[in-house]
Amino acid sequence: MASKFHLQIMTPTKTFFDEEIEMAVVRTIEGDMGILRNHIPLVTPLSVGIIKLKSDGTTREAAIAGGFVYVERTKTVIMTDAAEWPEEIDLNRAQQAKERAENRLKNCASEIDTIRAEIALSKALNRITVAQKK
Repeated sequence: MASKFHLQIMTPTKTFFDEEIEMAVVRTIEGDMGILRNHIPLVTPLSVGIIKLKSDGTTREAAIAGGFVYVERTKTVIMTDAAEWPEEIDLNRAQQAKERAENRLKNCASEIDTIRAEIALSKALNRITVAQKK
């Protein structure tokens, strides 16, 4: 059995996850990064993506909406705007959000509107991907 470390995933409204795990895989702005106990300490931004949590022979995945990860040798904290397990995602709502974002992209009047629509589309696509894995 691999050594475990403490992982907390915090959103503005709740503690999404707070347990001991063996490994986490997160999507940083540089690409995927695996975190194990005794990882070198760091702080790095996260992209919209899937987080994989491995412990006791099982793997769970959740959708996260970007944020930051703070890694210490025996504890890791992820702060994100939103985190959802696949069973919590309303697939119809996520598909509607995708369609709204695509429509906004077609009708963007400014660069800031384009950026906001691209972020919304990325989040919707990520939620759809995670929801379809359940």
